[in-house]
Amino acid sequence: WGWGAQRAAGTCAARGVAMAERLAQLHGTEKDKVNCPFYHKIGACRHGDRCSRLHNKPEVSRTLLLPHLFQAALTNTAVPATQGAQESFERREEQEFFEDFYEDVFMELAAHGTLEALNVCDNSADHLVGNVYAKFRDEESATAAKKALEGRFYAGRPIHSEYSPVTDFREATCRQYDEHTCTRGGYCNFLHLKPITRTLRHELYCGQCSSQGERQREEGRGYGRRGYDRRDDYYRDRDRDYRRRERSPPRAAPQEQPREERESTPERRARIQAWNEARRRENAAK
Repeated sequence: WGWGAQRAAGTCAARGVAMAERLAQLHGTEKDKVNCPFYHKIGACRHGDRCSRLHNKPEVSRTLLLPHLFQAALTNTAVPATQGAQESFERREEQEFFEDFYEDVFMELAAHGTLEALNVCDNSADHLVGNVYAKFRDEESATAAKKALEGRFYAGRPIHSEYSPVTDFREATCRQYDEHTCTRGGYCNFLHLKPITRTLRHELYCGQCSSQGERQREEGRGYGRRGYDRRDDYYRDRDRDYRRRERSPPRAAPQEQPREERESTPERRARIQAWNEARRRENAAK
């Protein structure tokens, strides 16, 4: 009887493990009848609290959701299609307005830890419009940023933040939108992420990495160690540069290209505000 009981217990344990593995595979998919797959993938659901499936909100996460934080600039929708130059001008103004917002939020959040991704939704649905997702390198940075945002305001509106289950934005974003083939438009259930220019991305993300890399080099070299002399690094780097110059052929001096000076943030904000006021007056007059 003892051997039979052990065999039965082993069989039950094996079945339990198989059942657990099957439930783990179904979690967050369309076949999961308990948990909401859309909330698991994009951190939001169009049904909200009325959804028939569970929304498992994480107690801590690397990703923060700032719902409805971004509000697009007012545009003149009554412009005829023939005025292509005016429409192009409005698109540039809208992009500058968005990049000012993106830079402000990025610099505020990056002060609490390394940001791996900052995504802003371009969807029009109520549960996704203006949502901002900030993914940090670790949970401690996300927790510090969430505490710092409590009671804060942006553009006169309170900032709400919550932990999001989204960790892989490749599954949350709409691939057809990236290929410009999405037929659902702004009411698609997957994320349509607003793009930023390559220049701004390089300034924000690479600047963040360079500052952290400098600190790591300072720690790795062991400054302050007994018997250490900074001049050792100086002479080693100098000799390495000399050897590179000897091996490399002479090159012509590159011609400096004229760079367009970028306006400061207060100037851009004042210009965008004046542009919005002009659009409001035009709409009121019509």
